[in-house]
This record gives sequence, structure tokens and C-alpha cells, in this order.
Amino acid sequence: MSRNVILRIATKVLCPNIFLFALYVQFHGDYGPGGGFQAGVIMAAGFVLYALVYGLERTQGVFPPLWGHVSMASGAFLYAGVGVVTLLLGGNFLDYNALAVDHHDGQHWGIFTVELGVLLTVFGAMISIFYAFAGRRGLD
Repeated sequence: MSRNVILRIATKVLCPNIFLFALYVQFHGDYGPGGGFQAGVIMAAGFVLYALVYGLERTQGVFPPLWGHVSMASGAFLYAGVGVVTLLLGGNFLDYNALAVDHHDGQHWGIFTVELGVLLTVFGAMISIFYAFAGRRGLD
């Protein structure tokens, strides 16, 4: 792939736009279709495209495999952490109303934080699965 200039340039143009679209889907998930799962898959697809064009070794230099595991763990911790915080504030597990005096604000921040945890977990899982399978066959 190193000699296919058009594909390399197109990937350099597309990847930032894919990541930006993933963030749009994440932040728009409060108001319409979308959310953490969809955004995590879209963001992982950007890295898969990069790996298919530039090779697995270069992609792992940009996003090391350990970061995928850390992303999965931190996303699950964030999701569960919101539930624990709501328990400590006197509500039920993931009862977002306990997060703020105004229930609307509590719902907004609770859902946003949980969806961010889902994004991190799904993104890390998708990247880790891709690295596991691509490393066996060799994309380079």
C-alpha cells in the first residue's frame, strides 16, 4: 500500500472526519439517535481504516494495544462509578435524579457520563479485537 498515494491521502482526509462524526454521534445521542455504542464503533472504524492503509505496526504506534485495554477498563469503571455515586447520594443504582438538585440536570449529566463510559468501552473492545485478529494474519 505504500505506493498507492491516492488511497493514503484519502485516508488522511477521511480519518479526522470519521473521528469528528463519532463525536457528533456521541454528543447528539442525548437528543436523537446515537450514543456511546455507535460512536465507539465509528471511532474504531477510523482506526481500522488507518490500519488497512498504513499497516498494523504504524497504527499500533499511533494507538498502542495497551491503550485499548485501558480504554475498556476505564469505560466500564466510569459506567459503574456513576451508579456507585448515585447510591452514595441516596438514590438507586443509576438513578440520575440523585446527581443534581434539578432532576433535569441530573438526568443530563448522568446519561452523558454513562454514554461516555460506553464509548470508551466499545472503542477499546473493538480496537483490541481488531488488533488480536489482524496481528495473527499480518496486515503489513
